[in-house]
Amino acid sequence: MKIKQLTALICAFSLALPVWATGKDSEEKRCFFWNKKSKEEQGEETVLSEEIPPRRGNGVDSFDDTNPKHEEGFFREPIPRPHPKPSEKREASCVTTGNTASYSWYCIHQKNGQIPPIPTEMSFIEDHGGYYVDRKAKEDDKVIYLTFDAGYENGNVEKILDILKEENVPGAFFILDNLVTTNTELVKRMVEEGHLVCNHTAKHRDMSKVTSKEEFAAELQKMESVFKEYTGYDMAKLYRPPEGKFSETNMIHAEELGYKTIFWSFAYADWDNNKQMSADKAADKVLSGTHNGEVLLLHPTSATNAAILSRLIKTWKSMGYRFGTLNELVGEK
Repeated sequence: MKIKQLTALICAFSLALPVWATGKDSEEKRCFFWNKKSKEEQGEETVLSEEIPPRRGNGVDSFDDTNPKHEEGFFREPIPRPHPKPSEKREASCVTTGNTASYSWYCIHQKNGQIPPIPTEMSFIEDHGGYYVDRKAKEDDKVIYLTFDAGYENGNVEKILDILKEENVPGAFFILDNLVTTNTELVKRMVEEGHLVCNHTAKHRDMSKVTSKEEFAAELQKMESVFKEYTGYDMAKLYRPPEGKFSETNMIHAEELGYKTIFWSFAYADWDNNKQMSADKAADKVLSGTHNGEVLLLHPTSATNAAILSRLIKTWKSMGYRFGTLNELVGEK
């Protein structure tokens, strides 16, 4: 009889233990047991954001031309995986600063002058010095911002500069260290003709994998140093993540370093020199997505872009658009 009573007592104590351990009076114990929970209790977004491998078409430098959704207006098909909300608090004793989950920027193409909506899961960019469109643009003062991502020269970057000069239009060039070290005079020309030269990192790294502020700063500062050494100029404090890949933590670090992060509200598959769209098709595509406050991303190495840019600019002028600088966009005249 005593053995049965002892067994019952042990069982009762075992059942009560988890209740005691997760009681409201013990934040530390709750945090410990939260880490032991099942995947379902933790939330699928944590598991999915880390375990689903990236797919083709995740950013500026990749494009899945077999995916029909791109022709329907997706610049990049969003990966169907929910992310944790920015700076989400799981438990009081488990809080971290910023969300280190990786995001890939995209915009869904709109027509008839409609502004692409900000992707809901990335709406936090505007809380950390991020821009993708000019929300202050007025209907009686329509504006477009021309931006170019350039890592090397193949003869077309110079053609783009020639067109901008001829049309008296400003642009912003996000460059890598290779361009300034191998084509210094070309890059100096950008500055001297009134364009902004901005930071695209030194080596085109996937910055979403960088979590420490020191490592993040080192990559941007290396680009700044090379630019200053070769040109004698200071680089604009404007940053664009390579391939559009970033984290909330990246944006916080960039802001702390004095940078504004510039995304885009329109882009198309123009970066592969072996898969260039025809000039007419590309021009129609770009013009169909025109909207007030647009931040347009083009790759200046594209032969198609060199062929159509003058036509685009003339058409936009006829539509009543002017061309702004990114300093205007971010409020720094």
